Amino acid sequence: MGEHNVVTSPEDLDLQAFMKALLDDVQALEKMLDSNMIETGISRIGSEQEMFIIDKNGFPASIGPELLKEIDDPRFTTELAKFNMEANLTPLEFSGSCLSDLEQELTEVFQKAQQAAERQNGNILLTGILPTLQKTHLTLDNMTPNPRYYQMNEALNQFRKGKFHVSIKGGAEDLDLTHDNIMMESCNTSFQIHFQISPQHFANYYNVAQVIAAPILAASVNSPLLFGKRLWHETRLALYQRSVDTRSTTHQYRGQKARVHFGDKWVNDSVLELFRADIAQFKLLLARKLEENSLAVLEAGGVPRLQALCLHNSTIWRWNRACYGVGDHGKPHLRIENRYIPSGPTVADEVANAAFYFGLMRAFSNQYHDIKSMMPFADVKENFFKAASHSLSAQFTWLDGKNYTAQDLILKQLLPIAREGLMDGHLRKADINRYMKIIKDRVKSTNTGARWILKSFQEMGPEISKDLKCRSLTTELLKNQNSGKPVHLWDTAELQKTDSWHHSYRTVNQFMSTELYTVSPDDIINLAANIMDWEHIHHVPVEDNEGRLLGILSHRTLFRLLAMQQEKTVTVREAMKTDLVTISPDTPSLKAIQLMRDNQIGCLPVVENERLVGLVTEHDFVALAGKLLESILKGED
Repeated sequence: MGEHNVVTSPEDLDLQAFMKALLDDVQALEKMLDSNMIETGISRIGSEQEMFIIDKNGFPASIGPELLKEIDDPRFTTELAKFNMEANLTPLEFSGSCLSDLEQELTEVFQKAQQAAERQNGNILLTGILPTLQKTHLTLDNMTPNPRYYQMNEALNQFRKGKFHVSIKGGAEDLDLTHDNIMMESCNTSFQIHFQISPQHFANYYNVAQVIAAPILAASVNSPLLFGKRLWHETRLALYQRSVDTRSTTHQYRGQKARVHFGDKWVNDSVLELFRADIAQFKLLLARKLEENSLAVLEAGGVPRLQALCLHNSTIWRWNRACYGVGDHGKPHLRIENRYIPSGPTVADEVANAAFYFGLMRAFSNQYHDIKSMMPFADVKENFFKAASHSLSAQFTWLDGKNYTAQDLILKQLLPIAREGLMDGHLRKADINRYMKIIKDRVKSTNTGARWILKSFQEMGPEISKDLKCRSLTTELLKNQNSGKPVHLWDTAELQKTDSWHHSYRTVNQFMSTELYTVSPDDIINLAANIMDWEHIHHVPVEDNEGRLLGILSHRTLFRLLAMQQEKTVTVREAMKTDLVTISPDTPSLKAIQLMRDNQIGCLPVVENERLVGLVTEHDFVALAGKLLESILKGED
């Protein structure tokens, strides 16, 4: 949970004082490590449950602050968007019934949140990315009113100059868009798990965490859709990195790491290597007034909370992140935070993912006392991003130098090793059997959360609007989640049989055409005429190489020019219409209809940030009218 007590609009002197405190904290931690002050000899686990709040129609509901007041439980806290919340679970000793105890508490907090949401005519959904999220939801009006979030947005805007560019390629479709604030981050929710590690074993445990990240992620993926586009099986990884990226073009060219990153090398000796590297590489985003001088507290025999270090660390999002904390018993400790596992699709699935992770952490650390000597780090990193993109079909290079699919590696090698690690931790056998079976059956069937979403989306058919598909998916996710059955037992989602048309067609981005055929101004009009003939379309937009809309050609204009049979070659530039009426993706459908009537035009280009992103035509509205008539005849609203 990030520190919320931050300085808004910090001046240079504030940042200088905070930087001095940050350097003091690193020095204090070094002294604590040298004097064996950090807790050792015990393993604890913990978790953070992020969740979406949705309304009865499956869209984001910005009622988080109200729900928190009603819930009135210190385990719950805010997230960046009002349509998200987080619950911080009780730390548990890694032994006995800790896994089933974790599931019990997760179920309790979920039910507590769900009951509060129902009283506000809403629901709680556990999923990595909410299918019904639209760019129009990502406004500052939906940001939780909290100084930390405002300052983060302001700081990132200064680095990005108001442009948050997100480009995700390599899936079934590509996504490329620009946003004007930090709210893209709120599309992601995760199930973050923590493992407390003794300082003398930290380096090897952290390296193990990096090695096993790929197979853990491959089995856990649950976020393949964003804005109706089929992207990576775990799209959160790419989206999160780009939504809070502070690098300029120059920094990216030089190879500087993003603030969300996996890392580029092994840890050799100490947790200090990670903290020092992040201070050296990443500028301050946040600062706060500090209640302690860590070195003075240490000199007086106390335990410093290292407030500056913890705040700076919370603004750098390694997928495996080192954390320092002081427990309720007053002892300082180190832990590794796993940040890449998505939320959902059920509590049972989440705990199974955690059990797989904890078991591999324990077993591999026992078996390999210097795992970094077993394989190049480049292979570890490549495996991780292959898992995010391709899930269980990803090809990994493993410790023995051989290649395996993620599915084969998990089923034939890693599940027995994870079971061994859990047994070594003296966990309850019934719990081990339950959670390892969930992982085994999920991997064997390949029915991960991501696979279920993609298969359901595909089987709904190409003639169904993406918006209706996403609403149907959200409805089915909620129904299946509440059944408690792990995702590998879910049937493919069904399309909603009854649909309120105004929810699926409120704005043009919900039904506009995005698969466009365009021409350049210097093309000959014969090309445009043939495109219209081949693809049975009546309008062809004209754009430059950067995707900026320059004009439009209609079939009437082209037929008239071609009928004249001019001897000279006519270019698109000479024939295109440049006095255009355009709309944005969030234009209400009724307004778009009115514009077409008033201007007596047959199509409306959809433009965002000067780029052509879609097209709405008379044919689209005829189809919409048909759906409305059909719903009326069926007696629907």
